[in-house]
Amino acid sequence: MSIAVCPGSFDPITLGHLDVVRRAARLFDVVVVGVAVNASKNALLSPVERVEVARAAVADDPELSGVRVEEVPGLLVDFCRDVGAVAVVKGLRGGADFDGEQPMALMNRHLSGVETVFLSAEQRFAHVASSLVKDIARHGGPIDDLVPQAAAEAVRAAIAHRA
Repeated sequence: MSIAVCPGSFDPITLGHLDVVRRAARLFDVVVVGVAVNASKNALLSPVERVEVARAAVADDPELSGVRVEEVPGLLVDFCRDVGAVAVVKGLRGGADFDGEQPMALMNRHLSGVETVFLSAEQRFAHVASSLVKDIARHGGPIDDLVPQAAAEAVRAAIAHRA
């Protein structure tokens, strides 16, 4: 059985993220969405909220019925070993994403032997980034066509709570 991990901070999970997970689910027997903490990012949602939102998004999509969502408690390579993953799957929106992801992919392979599979973003999601979603929401703009419903609600609630 082939297992892949789709990691990210998912702050919040977007429709673009879900598209990559959906396509990964066609390539691997099991896909685990790994919700990680990125210390270099200022998260809007807590790790627990991000896991809950991602689980709700996955549960709402019949194509993702076999996908599970788990928090990554430390290094991604350790998480991959713990779940038995043979690959990490990452989506790329463009060259800048590749430039940022390639060193991580090489380091993950160096540390554990786990390979990284890059999937090009679906054209209709190539402009969608969690940071842009949060910025739009902070200014009262519409985000419902960029993220699943649970994510839109969580982002709005977190912004209202911080106001």
